[in-house]
Amino acid sequence: MENKPVFRVVFINNGKTYEVYANSVHQGHLYGFVEVEELLFDERSGLVVDPAEEKLKAEFEGVSRTNIPLHSVIRIDEVEKQGTAKISELKGDVVTAFPLPRPDKTKG
Repeated sequence: MENKPVFRVVFINNGKTYEVYANSVHQGHLYGFVEVEELLFDERSGLVVDPAEEKLKAEFEGVSRTNIPLHSVIRIDEVEKQGTAKISELKGDVVTAFPLPRPDKTKG
């Protein structure tokens, strides 16, 4: 049986960095979006529960496909095996805002 590829998708959402794992990632039908399908979460039945992963599970419960804005994606990697999905605080040195021209106040 052929193994499905596993992708790690890291993106920014609501000022936090999300790291999720999925079996399918491709350019979406909506212009400017990355389509992520078949999200993967650890299904371990151990006593230790990761609250960050549980929060992600709850947030994406019932979601078969999600569209992430292209400008929010930090990176997409094809990995050998699934890791732990997590949400972490956004650090200032991760992403730098694209410089925008300052408005010219002399024009009216």
